[in-house]
Amino acid sequence: MIEADDLKAAVAAGTITERQAAQLSALAHARSGARTGLRPGDEPFELFRGFNEIFIVVGLVILAFGWSSVAGIAVAAGGGGNFFTGGLIASGITAAVIWALAEYFTRRRRMVAPSIALALFWAGNAVAFFSLAFSQPFMVAQADYSSLPIPMALATLALLGYWARFRVPFAMALIAVGAFATAMVAAAARAGTPETLDEVFLLSSGGPFAWITLLLGIVVFAVAMVFDMSDPHRVTRRSAQGFWLHVVAAPALVNTVALTLLSRETPAANMMLFAVLVVFALVAVVIDRRSFLIAAVGYSVTLGFAVFGTDGAAWSVLGLGIVLLLLGAFWERIRAGLLRLLGPVLPLNRLPPSSGVSE
Repeated sequence: MIEADDLKAAVAAGTITERQAAQLSALAHARSGARTGLRPGDEPFELFRGFNEIFIVVGLVILAFGWSSVAGIAVAAGGGGNFFTGGLIASGITAAVIWALAEYFTRRRRMVAPSIALALFWAGNAVAFFSLAFSQPFMVAQADYSSLPIPMALATLALLGYWARFRVPFAMALIAVGAFATAMVAAAARAGTPETLDEVFLLSSGGPFAWITLLLGIVVFAVAMVFDMSDPHRVTRRSAQGFWLHVVAAPALVNTVALTLLSRETPAANMMLFAVLVVFALVAVVIDRRSFLIAAVGYSVTLGFAVFGTDGAAWSVLGLGIVLLLLGAFWERIRAGLLRLLGPVLPLNRLPPSSGVSE
């Protein structure tokens, strides 16, 4: 294993440049943590690297709670006329503190869990800041959301700027959620608030919400694939960016298609839903992302109850559990077979490699 002293010796000998040594060191750090000791075919996933990170996150949460309480008391003491000005000042100070903490914990210490917590704090603070600056609370209280699209769009842009500086993978999921929220409140301002959650996913509901969800799900999935295909061996943070985007894209796509078909309650629609879930499962195996499969599991159970009834669903759920266990145990073999079958039409050099498949 090449260590720091080896890199220094290689630079001194003229074998590599200092820039190349820094790049190799960064690559080694990117592969550490959750990637260390992974077997081929395992999907890297990392929420924290040690209990010290959890300790720091607890400290950050307590700090945030204490600061918000103190700031709230100070703003309230200023009186109603100074509420918005005081809130903007407090939010601006909060943004500066979060940025400074991210400079230390994210860029310098490269901690995972604190970086996720700080990204969440930045997102919440950005929404609060731009809502105070541009929204109309009295209109919002009367279900008039016409003043919300601009604050939500600006908050999403602020998240994009935060990601550009710190490259926190989890921030990509927040950016995608921000894009969804912006589109939804813009649609609500024009077409009215959806009466039920089903309207957000049912293409047959007549409103624009389900079509927005489907379109943005496709866009987020496409962006996730750009990240994935730029790092097929999953050794850099680009792979983690793709993972979090898939976490947002998969439910948007699966929910919209599955709920629309499930709501028809016909044998033909149930067969179509089964076919769609199989396609999502195949896509998940080919791109080596299990999030699509997890998103489809709930609908597989619901489909079992709809088609077979209560008694028959017990057997279908049992069968689903067996299938998931077999996929988990033999994922790599199944994937290798699929890639061999679909190799002529797939860019294998841009997909995660699989044993037994030539690229």
